[in-house]
Amino acid sequence: MKALLDHDEFMLLADYRSYLDCQERVSLAYKNEEDWTRRSILNVARIGYFSSDRSIREYSERIWKTSPVSTKLGDSKADG
Repeated sequence: MKALLDHDEFMLLADYRSYLDCQERVSLAYKNEEDWTRRSILNVARIGYFSSDRSIREYSERIWKTSPVSTKLGDSKADG
């Protein structure tokens, strides 16, 4: 711990108080089962647009400026 207090190269402790405060709010919210369930359902419903395939495709096109490459899977005898 002393190493973190003397030289916190990765800033692990920089927002620790904020993290603890947020965790306390989460713990309190979790105790209200009806509200927690409602929030959980809304959270899942709102992530509908996220997809790792879509994200990778967008990175490929917009950032890396690449196109998909077709591949051919090997012979099933060799694969299994």
